[in-house]
Amino acid sequence: MLGTANATAEPLELALYARDAGVAEGHAVAVCWPATGAQLAAAVRVARAHGRPFVVRGSGTGLAGGATPLGDPVVIVTTRLDRILEVDARSRVAWVEPGVLNLDLSRAVRHLGLHYAPDPSSQQACTIGGNVGTNAGGPHCLAYGVTSAHVLAVEVVLPDGEVALLGGLAPDEPGYDLRGCFVGSEGTMGAATRIAVRLTPDPPEVATMLCAFASVEDAAATVSETIASGVLPAALEMMDAPITRAVEDFVGAGYPRDAQAVLLVEVDGLPAGVAEQAAQVEAIARAHGATAVRTAADEAERALLWKGRKSAFGAIARIAPDYYLHDAVVPRTRLVEVLGEIARIAAAHRLLVMNVFHAGDGNLHPLIVFDGREPGTWQRVRAAGTAILEACLDAGGVLTGEHGVGVEKRDLMPRLFGPDDLDAQARLRDAFDPDGAANPMKVLPRGSRCGELQRVPEGTWI
Repeated sequence: MLGTANATAEPLELALYARDAGVAEGHAVAVCWPATGAQLAAAVRVARAHGRPFVVRGSGTGLAGGATPLGDPVVIVTTRLDRILEVDARSRVAWVEPGVLNLDLSRAVRHLGLHYAPDPSSQQACTIGGNVGTNAGGPHCLAYGVTSAHVLAVEVVLPDGEVALLGGLAPDEPGYDLRGCFVGSEGTMGAATRIAVRLTPDPPEVATMLCAFASVEDAAATVSETIASGVLPAALEMMDAPITRAVEDFVGAGYPRDAQAVLLVEVDGLPAGVAEQAAQVEAIARAHGATAVRTAADEAERALLWKGRKSAFGAIARIAPDYYLHDAVVPRTRLVEVLGEIARIAAAHRLLVMNVFHAGDGNLHPLIVFDGREPGTWQRVRAAGTAILEACLDAGGVLTGEHGVGVEKRDLMPRLFGPDDLDAQARLRDAFDPDGAANPMKVLPRGSRCGELQRVPEGTWI
């Protein structure tokens, strides 16, 4: 259906697509690269005709094993579906294919004074389709919302190969919000072929501030009081001392190397309001012991500050060859407590952990940095990762803020949801995919209704 140049079962290709950016590995029976929505639908139908499940992936930047091929599926890669199909500047809507890179969309509409607001740190590489799959966030989602707030409609290839349109462009589409069900379903309800996204006007004024602190406690207190004061920054990011130094060594963004924590705060809007909010944030920071507060003087300095934040994961490669990253969410009021527990877990497992996170909404990104070539290290890393997630849950948090559950957090779902909750989710999934053919063995754990069909060995790392 796709031609021999667009499908393969060569061992090298199968090995390359055996995992995403997470640590779980699997095995596919074939990999294919459709170039149109019709070809993607054809690939699904061929897989199903031969009794094979299928996994749809974009750039493979996911960090929870969501694109790992389990159950010997066909891997369908969407990177050739990379066209921006239509831009309606008046309605502020764009139709895009799933392989469009996140940052490329904003670049394409910049001349119109518009941008696509969700901005994951991997936005130079991650695709819109992948963002839809995990309901991705990013620094600016504190004020503007995660992906689900910016997706109006999705054309979907259902697991039986049929095509359906979920949602629409009307302000209030009648009927059930099936679009909302699909966004964040991690490929378990089908594959997107076209996506209608909301475009956001560029703010007339932006102030980007870097605040340095002598303690994590002071930085966290600044976060809590900033939100409590009524100021809602466009972004409010925190980095601890180890990752701040690593980023400064890597990028040279002007981050203070002696700070125990830094906050990157951005406010936007009308000029007078931005000036007032920036002054308010500075006053709060200094009242909580900020050792320095710097506001970017121009767009170049602002871009450099953000380059530092968004290069954090790349920066740790100067320290060790491997890292294991989780994302969990905790109440803002318990940030310091949870960070202390993460430090204790790292010490107990003899590991280095660095923390960079979306502090405004409590979305933590603890980075375990290590050398996987050292015997026994992986076992300690996995044990520490599980303990960190359990600590976040114990603090009243949830398993993921934007990376999804995938396979790496799947077995912790019963810690967050009871049997009836899991059964309800499984029944919703079954309504889209009664055969469990779309991205099998993901999200729902063994013991849920759909999970029983997947026969996942309990406690097994794939």
